[in-house]
Amino acid sequence: MRKTSYAATFAAVLIIFVINLLSARLPDWLIAKYDIANAHVTVRYGLMERCERTSINFPGPSNGSRLEYTDYECRQFPLRVQDKCDDENRLFCALWTSAQYFTELGIGFAAMGLVALAIGVSTHSRRRRVWRAVAGLVILHAVFQLVTFILVTELYRKDRFPAFEHAKPGIGYVLNAISWVSGFVVGAGVIITGIAADRGQRWAAGNRSYTPIHDHRRHRSYTSIQGYGTSA
Repeated sequence: MRKTSYAATFAAVLIIFVINLLSARLPDWLIAKYDIANAHVTVRYGLMERCERTSINFPGPSNGSRLEYTDYECRQFPLRVQDKCDDENRLFCALWTSAQYFTELGIGFAAMGLVALAIGVSTHSRRRRVWRAVAGLVILHAVFQLVTFILVTELYRKDRFPAFEHAKPGIGYVLNAISWVSGFVVGAGVIITGIAADRGQRWAAGNRSYTPIHDHRRHRSYTSIQGYGTSA
């Protein structure tokens, strides 16, 4: 494959890697909003964190004035006691924690893909082979991110956690979808380009296309014999 193809792949995988990190850390995969009397409560659920923002409006000392009290607090999610992981939410907590592990594995494979790209482009011979490893790592990353997406979607869609009844998908959820879709697209692109380069197609292999050496030697040997017979 061309160096430019590897450079484009490196840039694409790096962007996917950053998107994965943001998606995993942002506490807004699902967002639930409640209005209780004069209070407005917004609860954001991430793969590892739950953040709650409470805003309370009440009359001020002067006529027509209003005062607002705001509180913002985050904690680990899910927790055994607060989220009842030992009781009715046992299955939910197990699946949500599994989603955390799967997304971390996906991030790890994306990082390994970046390392493989950085090492593999050092020589021409490595560039001929490393695309297979890169494609495999990128696709594995996409598979694990897709599994995370499926788990969270099922838990949200079937209201496995009571608070999800009023929740809607947030930025973290969308970023995860972008990451695994992009991963499959990039992986497929690397495979198509790598196969084309192995077949000697110039658009993929560049000026130094991959021509088998033994065919060239046979041609030279045949030409020498023919030339000898003619001179005799």
